[in-house]
Amino acid sequence: MAITRVGGRLPSLASTALVAASITGALIAASAAIALLAPLGVTHAAPVYLLAVVAVGMRWGTVPAVVTSVAAFLAYDFLFVPPLYAFTINSPDEWLNLLLLLAVALAIGRLVAIQAEHAEEVAQRAREAQALFGISRALAETRTVEEAAPVVLERLAAATAMDRIWFGLGATPTEEKTIADTAPGQPLPVPAWQVVLQRSPGNEPARWVRMHVATAMVRRKADRATVHRVRVEASGEALGSVWALRARDEREPDRAETRILSAAADQLGQAIVRDQAGLERTNAEIARRGEALKTALLDSVSHDLRTPLATIRAAAGSMLDESVAWTAADQREAFQAIDTEAERMGRLVRNLLDLSRIEGGALKPELEPCDLDDLVTQVVKRTGAATTKHLLVDLSEPLPPVLADQLYLSQVLANLLENAIRHGGESIRIRASQRPDGLVQISVEDDGPGVPKAALPHLFEKFYQAGPPGEGKRRGMGIGMTVVEGLTRAMRGEVEAGRSELGGLRVDVRLRPALVPDEAPESAAAEPGATDVSAPAEGTAP
Repeated sequence: MAITRVGGRLPSLASTALVAASITGALIAASAAIALLAPLGVTHAAPVYLLAVVAVGMRWGTVPAVVTSVAAFLAYDFLFVPPLYAFTINSPDEWLNLLLLLAVALAIGRLVAIQAEHAEEVAQRAREAQALFGISRALAETRTVEEAAPVVLERLAAATAMDRIWFGLGATPTEEKTIADTAPGQPLPVPAWQVVLQRSPGNEPARWVRMHVATAMVRRKADRATVHRVRVEASGEALGSVWALRARDEREPDRAETRILSAAADQLGQAIVRDQAGLERTNAEIARRGEALKTALLDSVSHDLRTPLATIRAAAGSMLDESVAWTAADQREAFQAIDTEAERMGRLVRNLLDLSRIEGGALKPELEPCDLDDLVTQVVKRTGAATTKHLLVDLSEPLPPVLADQLYLSQVLANLLENAIRHGGESIRIRASQRPDGLVQISVEDDGPGVPKAALPHLFEKFYQAGPPGEGKRRGMGIGMTVVEGLTRAMRGEVEAGRSELGGLRVDVRLRPALVPDEAPESAAAEPGATDVSAPAEGTAP
């Protein structure tokens, strides 16, 4: 590269000495070659000095090539033009040869230097494009700037030969929060000077401006290092800064490094704007869905409350009408309707309360051994009284008591039965069995149209309603199955939905047995039909 001002600073003494040594070596080599050609009868070997000019120009640029051309002119005159070892020229022919040598050397040196600088510029641009492509790819492959920042800074440090780079978000340097750092865990430097990149409008190149940093309020001594700051902005708004650290005795960033730092800061700014826009869209979508869910919940709750209330008021109003003669059967039927609808309202309120406790993490089940035979029979009897559908209970297999909260398990079974009655066919089956892994499984299945396979993973989501296409009747609030899953999880159980052997929906609830089979008393193991409802023995895992 050419010996010119780099980053606004003169080349160092070591660089100047290296260039001078290269020029001297090239001239000595060319002079030795001409001296070796003289015994062979070559009398005009001045063009050999052009090789020295070409070598220096390719390595160091235009100015060293010009210096080499002038030095070659003088060396040839001093060493090989009579009178020797003097800068005197007697022959006009020698004057012409030397002047032609100087002109050709200057032209060749300049052309070689331009070609070398062009090749270096192309290679530099290629490295710059590769670095910026890597930064762009890192920003594109990650969801947020925070995730991409460590990768971006590592690539930036390698491309700009910086000792350390960190990235902060904030309107001002004092408000910035460090997002990523190539030297995490190390304290940030306290420099006496900052070099800030000032960008000019249009296509004018950016320039570095040195600014003093007040350190009077800082207790520890300012670091002997130069900190470079590149502002991260978007649409004129300050978003943060990219900070780069380099030892003070090293050079300032050159034009390529400056372009990379500036372009990286611009890309980070656009990525921040992208993240902010995405967050705003997400918040707007959450608000929209929340409003839609709130509207759907209020609409569904109001409908589900109005229906039983209307039935209760109609039955009670009819019974209060003295003009109507009520028989005992009619009164019993009216009382039964009132009790059924009141139970329905109570179940609705319980589901809403259970849902709020599930979401708030306030469920505290009282786990104790529960006899499935009694509990399932009671729930089926209470739920089946309000329907004409056929409910089949299959508890023929001897089962151990399960570890559950009786109220929670009753609510789970009641919700499953109500769901099957409401959306299933005419037959509903409740089965219980013990799995090979020891868990006790309770299955509620029906022979209805079932649920599409794609809807099964979403069946337990809040407010999700799955049913056959074109179903016209209301499907409720969509929280019953959510409550089933929440209560089952609270009892340390599992719940899963699938296709029933009857053709409809099957929901399996799996609970832990109250006694571990390997630790059960021998008497219980000897009598398959016996059920031990006692508490677990001391030391038994619940």
